[in-house]
Amino acid sequence: MFFVDVIELEGLGNRSYLAGGVSSAVAVDPPRDIDQVLAAAARRGVRVSHVVETHLHNDYVTGGLELARITGAVYLVPAGANVSFARTPVLDGDTVDVDADLTLTAVSTPGHTPHHTAYVLEEAGRPVAAFTGGSLLIGTVGRPDLVEPRLTEQLARAQHASAHRLADALPDDTAVLPTHGFGSFCSSAQAGGDTTTIGKEKAANSALTVDVDTFVAELLAGLEDVPAYYAHMGPANATGPAPVDLTPPAIADPRELAARLAAGEWVVDLRNRVAFAEGHVAGSFNFEADGKLATYLAWMIPWGKPVTLLAGSPEQLASAQRELVRVGIDRPAAAATGGPEAWLRDGERPASFPRATFARLAADGTQEAVVLDVRRDSERAEGWIEGSVHIPVHEVHRRLGEVPDGTVWVHCAGGMRAGIAASLLDAAGRQVVAVDDRFDAAAEAGLTVVTG
Repeated sequence: MFFVDVIELEGLGNRSYLAGGVSSAVAVDPPRDIDQVLAAAARRGVRVSHVVETHLHNDYVTGGLELARITGAVYLVPAGANVSFARTPVLDGDTVDVDADLTLTAVSTPGHTPHHTAYVLEEAGRPVAAFTGGSLLIGTVGRPDLVEPRLTEQLARAQHASAHRLADALPDDTAVLPTHGFGSFCSSAQAGGDTTTIGKEKAANSALTVDVDTFVAELLAGLEDVPAYYAHMGPANATGPAPVDLTPPAIADPRELAARLAAGEWVVDLRNRVAFAEGHVAGSFNFEADGKLATYLAWMIPWGKPVTLLAGSPEQLASAQRELVRVGIDRPAAAATGGPEAWLRDGERPASFPRATFARLAADGTQEAVVLDVRRDSERAEGWIEGSVHIPVHEVHRRLGEVPDGTVWVHCAGGMRAGIAASLLDAAGRQVVAVDDRFDAAAEAGLTVVTG
């Protein structure tokens, strides 16, 4: 019997896979922190004989090159991918034997990138799983606009054709195992579930249920901003990522933290937004370790700027380091653990700001308040608080001057992004209230929500 182990990368909204048989296995789209893959192989008692990439990734740094080096595995990369390291180029129809009666076949599926390749796993000649990377996802497809603007429509049409190629060639019960679609901005929409098959996608995926012109028009209309750090992921993957270093960073004392803040470096507090609002180092920013840390920090920080991490515990710090190396933020400049009492110099007091609900905003009235909506454009389009200002969270740090004078009540859809934006405003010296509430509660509280 074959097995497929899922390696979740929740912060990035991706999945990697280890699939194999009795003695050997293939790793698909492995993360940069390859110890997870090695641990999965050890639990199964198999060797990693092959490492495969479905495409050059735009949203994370791959661990494929290092995993192949460590294990001696054959490293399969689509032939059309322009890379500067040794690998085995893969063409449409190429096959490799993974284990006894277990074969992997490459299927050209352009769309997410021009060279995108899916891999079909067959057991005794019967297709059992398709590793679809950024082509056919759960209820959607990978976005086609990450390569070159002039290619976007062409790649969108290719996505439609690639989805049909997979659906026409594979049995309905074949498991569809994508890399993207679980929160990744590489997906053109978020997944509508956790598992799927070819048959389910035939019934529900618009790439398989509508004509190509309708599909392309709807796909292109729904595309949103691309995280800024994506511009650095493709080149890093093409040149061959270096091994990661997850050893603890140097510990900074309060004097050093103050100096780094004074120098304009980013000091990032990883604690939850409730703890941060109650007390923090003035000038620090709040990116929750349990939120989409890698996505939003990498999106917003000027690339290459030193970052110092403040964590509630050594375990939280280690987890954050792991998240950040996946997007190329390799080594924190410094770190500290504990809380504000350990991070402030003698005589300094923690900074703080209030949190509130939409009911509190409604009770206080919006006439004197500045209501700042930091949701994405698509969320805003579905309804917004009358009179609110809209700046998506990833733009707040460079558009602070556009926020009107007055106390700023900042909200998102649930609270996490509002916490980020509130910390940026607080660090800039603004009076801020973080609305830590679900957006649905705005209308329930009596606030006027405009739609249409």
